[in-house]
Amino acid sequence: MRLIPFHDLPTLTGQALGTSEWFAIDQGRINRFAEVTLDEQWIHVDADRAAQGPFGTTVAHGYLTLSLLPMFLQNTWGLEGARMGVNYGLNRVRFPAPVPVGSRLRAHFKLLQCEAIDGGWQVVSEVTIEREGSPKPVCVAESVSRHYR
Repeated sequence: MRLIPFHDLPTLTGQALGTSEWFAIDQGRINRFAEVTLDEQWIHVDADRAAQGPFGTTVAHGYLTLSLLPMFLQNTWGLEGARMGVNYGLNRVRFPAPVPVGSRLRAHFKLLQCEAIDGGWQVVSEVTIEREGSPKPVCVAESVSRHYR
């Protein structure tokens, strides 16, 4: 994990902040996400039917992939001297490729904007989540967060 001094963050605008470790997506996680979100579409939870479907296996929900952003962030970079960070929203999200069960994912972070707010920074990061062995990313998002001293 890369620790960035709080006051140095704006100087990194336009630069890569880091790449996370690989993270495996198994069927248990997909099933639990389906249960919690009530999105139990067969492409996610029915292995037999999904084997005959467009992806040849079950696939993770796009929103499951997106929900991993905080975990990826926490093991990629942080701000020294920050007392807390909060999600503020998303500007743009796309899911260009599926995440078949058994995939390994990792995230790349790039700082697009950093502006001062009362008590800290509002940060816009480009997050690109890749699947091991795939030429296309599985998620590209602009994540907006706020970090406070």
